[in-house]
Amino acid sequence: MNETLHPSTLGEILDRTAQLYRARFMVYLGIALVPTGAMLVLVFLFGLFAALFKVRGITSHLPDTAYSLFALFGLGIVAVALPVLLAAMVLSAAAMNHAVSRAYLGETATIRDAFKAVWRRGWRYLGLYLLQGFTQGLIISVIPVIFWTVLTFVLILFALLMEKSGMAGREERFLIYLTAVPVVTALICYGIWLLLRLSLAFPAAVIEQIGPWSSLKRSSALSKGANGPIFLLNMLVGILGWVLSMGIIIPAASLLSLIPGLHGAQHTQAAEFAMALIVYGAAFAVLALIQPVYGIALVLFYYDQRIRMEGFDIEWMMRQAGMVAAPTPVPEAAPWLPTTPRKEQTPQHPAVSEADAIPEPQTDAMNQPEKLNDRNEAQQGE
Repeated sequence: MNETLHPSTLGEILDRTAQLYRARFMVYLGIALVPTGAMLVLVFLFGLFAALFKVRGITSHLPDTAYSLFALFGLGIVAVALPVLLAAMVLSAAAMNHAVSRAYLGETATIRDAFKAVWRRGWRYLGLYLLQGFTQGLIISVIPVIFWTVLTFVLILFALLMEKSGMAGREERFLIYLTAVPVVTALICYGIWLLLRLSLAFPAAVIEQIGPWSSLKRSSALSKGANGPIFLLNMLVGILGWVLSMGIIIPAASLLSLIPGLHGAQHTQAAEFAMALIVYGAAFAVLALIQPVYGIALVLFYYDQRIRMEGFDIEWMMRQAGMVAAPTPVPEAAPWLPTTPRKEQTPQHPAVSEADAIPEPQTDAMNQPEKLNDRNEAQQGE
């Protein structure tokens, strides 16, 4: 972008997100279509598998061996498709961050350039994705479930003890259980806050080229003070996705209901299939359209936090003026492979003699006194 870097409000970040998305719409949409297309292929394969199973198995007459073959086919789809889908999601997220970062700093990046730049660090981004997913899953599910189980057990035990001693009636037990509501609410808010602290991990990993654990720590440090705006961003993206989905499903369902050939009990299955196709198609289309909005906004939040906390705008101006050297690029590993040490090879030069090795300016300096004597003798002769 040609604008001067400066701290931005949430409205300015959203406005700049819209500008970047509109300026390079096809690039961001093409990057987002990679995981969406992989997911669409996966759903299509599952649907085809279910349809074949339903058609062939009027299935009380289907042999057990055929059931086994169908089961193995389904497991094969899962075993092959899920790793491909995971790799597509990871590379797409990294490529989105790379393309947005280039655009934010006034440079350009094509779809091919973005994926080429992140391909060599695919294992690093996959590790970050799995580590972040494990951390978020631990925060969202495991810790709240354990805490809720312990809290419920303690409250029930306390209520039973009070009831046994004759100190509590129905109202008192209700008040005891009611005390769990603020505790659970606080726990949910704490989980959301922790998730927001990790939301800048991918931009930090792609832009700064750091490892998974360092990216999580970097995100936790940079997101301080920006949890509220990032939470509002998630809400706005969710509302936008719901509005777009309803904007596709409701008109399509209305048109579908106007088709006279689909009315009646004999066409119920065809109508259900068409409606399912509309719903899934709308979900995939909205997902492809919404992903760039969220990715662009997170990168802008990342840079905004660096401007506020580290003075990145001043650093960038000095770098543009040549006062600060650009950071040294990190050596890249082979695509999706660990780094292999290379043997240093000393350059071999042809042998030169000592006379050839003497620089020419030094030879002129040695002959300079003789030239001065010849010039003086010529002047005296005149």
